[in-house]
Amino acid sequence: MAFVNWLKRHLVVIAGLCTLAYLVLPNVVVTVFSFNNPKGRFNYEWQEFSTAAWKDPCGVSGLCESLSLSLQIALWAMLGATLLGTMIAFALVRYRFRARGAVNSLIFLPMAMPEVVMAASLLTLFLNMGARLGFWTILIAHIMFCLSFVVVAVKARVMSMDPRLEQAAQDLYAGPFQTFVRVTLPIAAPGIAAGALLAFALSFDDFIITNFNAGSTVTFPMFVWGSAQRGTPVQINVIGTAMFAVAVLLVLVSMAIGNRRRRQKA
Repeated sequence: MAFVNWLKRHLVVIAGLCTLAYLVLPNVVVTVFSFNNPKGRFNYEWQEFSTAAWKDPCGVSGLCESLSLSLQIALWAMLGATLLGTMIAFALVRYRFRARGAVNSLIFLPMAMPEVVMAASLLTLFLNMGARLGFWTILIAHIMFCLSFVVVAVKARVMSMDPRLEQAAQDLYAGPFQTFVRVTLPIAAPGIAAGALLAFALSFDDFIITNFNAGSTVTFPMFVWGSAQRGTPVQINVIGTAMFAVAVLLVLVSMAIGNRRRRQKA
């Protein structure tokens, strides 16, 4: 009976820990197999411990080239989607114009629409325009795909802003530019940063839209998919582990900075 009562009190915590373990388990498997030395082409069974892949992460032809290309596309897609999405979000929240409701509805279409539909539509558009499939078609497709996510993130932040703060700045003789730079932008910065990071992650990770509009260009997700058909090299696990470690490190750093700021305010 005591155990049942204890289980009831801690059920939510246990469920949360189980969910977290379920989410982290694939990353643990990738990390473990990054130290494997497979005997055949496929890195699916543990053979023996080895750090050879970590010493030469670019040992597989085309891997680091595709990784560099994906990082470039993700960076530019993040910048483009963040810039356009922030302006759209401010326009939808701060201004009243004809067809505003329709624009609000259209913003959610790329998020609700299956990726394969958007990929095929973009491919048809590029072919009708006579565009050559490659870096630029991928970049345009990624910006269009990530734009909605940035708008939603920034819009939520802008809607929660207190307009009296901007009015107070204007009462203190701040011009429109000063008010935006010193008051509006810092308040909206967390939403903009969240949208930018989300756009970067979505762009770097995307396979379906990229596969339709890449032509002969090979990004990292496409390289991983192609390698899986012939045999997954250990270096892919190395790159995945390194990216996971960087993401965890960034989260820990941001948490440490936030805690430090809260202590300073207290």
